[in-house]
Amino acid sequence: MTMSNKIIFSTRKYRYLQEEVIQRGGFQKGKIDVKTFPDGERYQRILSPVNGQDVVLIGGTVSDTDTLEIYDLAYALIKYGARSIQLFFPYFGYSTMERAIKAGEVVTAKSRAVMFSSLPRTSLGNHFIFFDLHSEGIPHYFEGQALINHVYCKQIIVDAAKDLADNSFVMACTDAGRAKWVESLANEMGVNAAFIFKRRISGEKTEVTSISADVEGMDVVIYDDMIRTGGSLINAAKAYKNAGAKKIFTITTHGLFTDEALEKIKGSGVIEKVVATNSHPNSFLAKHPILRVESLAPLIVEQILEEKK
Repeated sequence: MTMSNKIIFSTRKYRYLQEEVIQRGGFQKGKIDVKTFPDGERYQRILSPVNGQDVVLIGGTVSDTDTLEIYDLAYALIKYGARSIQLFFPYFGYSTMERAIKAGEVVTAKSRAVMFSSLPRTSLGNHFIFFDLHSEGIPHYFEGQALINHVYCKQIIVDAAKDLADNSFVMACTDAGRAKWVESLANEMGVNAAFIFKRRISGEKTEVTSISADVEGMDVVIYDDMIRTGGSLINAAKAYKNAGAKKIFTITTHGLFTDEALEKIKGSGVIEKVVATNSHPNSFLAKHPILRVESLAPLIVEQILEEKK
């Protein structure tokens, strides 16, 4: 395997992806010393020389602490002379706060984008790479000369769907909000698409009013870009089951699986299998019989090598 001159760094929670990317691409490993002082402050020291080098930093904004860890590392890598930097965000949090609904709400997705836009610029520019963002508009929040690439995990989803379900399955989503993306996936595979119409009963409760396609006797594969607690997913799966679906499977790019979501999904009795990428550490760490994890590492390697052309 040919060794690339790219140096791959990561935040602590994404070392699993750093290791896999290095193994797959033959890259150099970036070394960082990280400690936490008794008062909670974080100490970081970059041990690998980066002056004049092309560097990659992998990290997700899974919390405010992790977000600052990415920013601090990126800032230091640039200040210590990196020639170029690619920042990979396997999971970009705050994406559900991409606009203000109520007066006074903080649009966190935008404030984070502005924060990362403020990083000093390397001589070859700062590249930001995202995967299956919850909102298509987020890249437009970045300012200045930030170079943005929004990568779609379509092939992972298509391969998983074909592997899970019978040939004549229906590609579905939890509500009309993701209908366009699911329709695109369905067209790619030559199958029908379905989505659910909902009526809001109160601020926190909705009910299913109808389903857009016939699913009786068919396998149904539900795609959602992000699963948190699994509540919406379970309700949708029950609606498809009540409409006559044979077997129901779920694919998600970002499996956060908070509040014992996987146990709830399994306990619902209507979902056969959940497939998630390892974009979020919770998916990587979860060892649950209902869950199958696919890696983003091949897509990351592809993006790194693509930039070199």
